[in-house]
Amino acid sequence: ESDIAINTVMQIIEQLKQEVKINNITDPLQIRDLLKKKLFEIISKNSNTSLLALNDEFKGKMNIILIVGVNGTGKTTSIGKLARMLSMQDKKVLLAAADTFRASASEQLTEWAKRTNVDIVSHKSGADPGAVVYDAIHASEKRGADILICDTAGRLHTKSNLMDELKKIRRVISKEAPDAIVETLLVIDASSGQNSMVQAKVFDECVKIDGIILTKLDGTAKGGMIISICNELDIPVKYIGIGEKADDLKPFDGKSFVEALFDI
Repeated sequence: ESDIAINTVMQIIEQLKQEVKINNITDPLQIRDLLKKKLFEIISKNSNTSLLALNDEFKGKMNIILIVGVNGTGKTTSIGKLARMLSMQDKKVLLAAADTFRASASEQLTEWAKRTNVDIVSHKSGADPGAVVYDAIHASEKRGADILICDTAGRLHTKSNLMDELKKIRRVISKEAPDAIVETLLVIDASSGQNSMVQAKVFDECVKIDGIILTKLDGTAKGGMIISICNELDIPVKYIGIGEKADDLKPFDGKSFVEALFDI
């Protein structure tokens, strides 16, 4: 089951029909290759898959990565893996535990900070997320951090609260670090099917999404709904999570991803 939304499927079928007719293609293998090409074009049309924080142009500036996503997607784990990956590239990373609503979020992130040997700023459970980000920005400046990664709450069912919270965090960043390079990444569970389109739309409305981390691709899920998200919302996939270890975050490879969709 690919989980590609019906409107995207219809669009691809229509384009495929036209190309098959124009080029008089009858070989099923050729049609299959043409379909692969179409899918690859969709997921690579926005090819900005590298992190802004790794761009030499922004070296020396404060780089802030906001991580958003619903609870249960592997958000906190993805932050830990991202911190590890950036640390391995000689970046000094600081974590901000701004998901203050989920009881275990701060403890989980603190554990990842220990595992990856990075600093963390956290407040007590239920604290103001904006205050955590405020403190983390100033801690980043004092400690000379290259990249600040902020966890955020994932209470999608309270959309207005979520929007207010994310907007407040953005306001704190704009005020306290007006020259910072800010990038927002959405964490999506590969097994969440077409639900993920709803999540992507809501978060993209709340705070513009710059890229996706697709998690739990080590299971049976193939993450086909990403085709629809890339097609309709024009958001690139930047990383994939393929396991529980600290090194199990890999840059997204569109060709390998499309090939995997066709593996039976």
